[in-house]
Amino acid sequence: MGNPAVRLKIIGMLLILLITGETAWCAGKYDYIDISNPMMKKIPIAVPLFKPISGNTAEIQTSDSGSKQLSNFLGFTGYFKVIDRGAFLIDTAQSDVAIPQYKAWTTVGAEFLVTGAAASQDNQLELELRLFDTINQRQLIGKKYTGHPDDQRKMIRRFCSEIMMLLIGNSGIFDSQITFVSTSGSGNKEIFIAEFDGSDARQITNNKSINLSPDMSSDGKYVAYTSYAGGKPDLYIQSLSDRKISVVDKKGMAISPAWVPGRFELAASLSFSGDPEIYLLTGNGKIINKIIESSGIDLSPSFSPDGKKMAFVSRRAGSPQIYIQDMESGKVDRVTFYGNNNTQPDWSPKGDKIVYTSLDKNVFNIVVISVNGNGAVQLTHGSGDNESPSWSPDGSMIVFSSTREGVSKIYVMTAFGTDQRRLVDLSGQQSEPKWSPNVTN
Repeated sequence: MGNPAVRLKIIGMLLILLITGETAWCAGKYDYIDISNPMMKKIPIAVPLFKPISGNTAEIQTSDSGSKQLSNFLGFTGYFKVIDRGAFLIDTAQSDVAIPQYKAWTTVGAEFLVTGAAASQDNQLELELRLFDTINQRQLIGKKYTGHPDDQRKMIRRFCSEIMMLLIGNSGIFDSQITFVSTSGSGNKEIFIAEFDGSDARQITNNKSINLSPDMSSDGKYVAYTSYAGGKPDLYIQSLSDRKISVVDKKGMAISPAWVPGRFELAASLSFSGDPEIYLLTGNGKIINKIIESSGIDLSPSFSPDGKKMAFVSRRAGSPQIYIQDMESGKVDRVTFYGNNNTQPDWSPKGDKIVYTSLDKNVFNIVVISVNGNGAVQLTHGSGDNESPSWSPDGSMIVFSSTREGVSKIYVMTAFGTDQRRLVDLSGQQSEPKWSPNVTN
């Protein structure tokens, strides 16, 4: 197998992009997908099997698995309608991946086309991927990725990010993850992490206790959560690389942690001095200062993308409502007024909206509202209790938990509440999902 340290170093350098064809159109000029339109038409795209360069077994396997991954990733976004391969009019294995027969693709309704070629030799994989506009008959993107076969998924993710950057102006969701609570396996509430599409779910705590409210740091290196492992609700900050844990073990409880965007700091609600109040802490768990102090309970912080404001839940007016505090001036404004129980706020990556959980007629539902308190829209209806909403890093989707099938499971929907579907396939209960920022690895 060779020197593990050398192999890790090589893997860390895998995704160097070798440009095989220049991007033909800038994202700002290619205004094709109207992401602000809730009735947006899905764009038909064809993703044929990748072409095996030499035809060996590894290349044939990559041809099938790689094209399926790419199709699934693009289809997951909700922006694309992937055309069934049974409708294709040509034998893609015999076609030139660099010079498509455009008419054959427009005839089956494809407005975009992705072609790929796979070369595998001496434990090295090379993928050549291209995106074409079939209507205007031009190549938009051409990239070549070289690395270890185990990193095929990373290469596919990277190319999908290139596509999203070109078509909508941001890199999408492909380098993000989702943390959540699950009772799968042991029956205890442990913290899990899954890929953006719910795949590769893996357990990161194993203390056989109750663990709640996970949140991943901006750099993807740490997860903060509340755990009863010590007998009471304390704040745990766990490194994902070596599993080392810092514990904020003070009198009372420590709950609802939230990382400050772009900084190794987080906020949490601590009650060692009385009612739960929100404090700012270092990433190692040392208290910096108290952020919020009022006569009522304050918890569930969520920061604006620039970190200059913080949404939170307070009972200062009697019932749980959502407020926003300016971090510099300390000025506080109330956001929610309808309903007697509005909790679990999450600030959108675009900075203009907050999604939250609202209790109405003894049922929890997901609601989105402008940060100025206007235009509240309920996104879930008549389908069990829906809670713990969290934005995707590009603001296009929302992950949440729901009891619509009985026990709590994790679901995802568009930012407009459409295309609601189950995300993680695990036994037991899953709850409290939190979408991470994009983290390139």
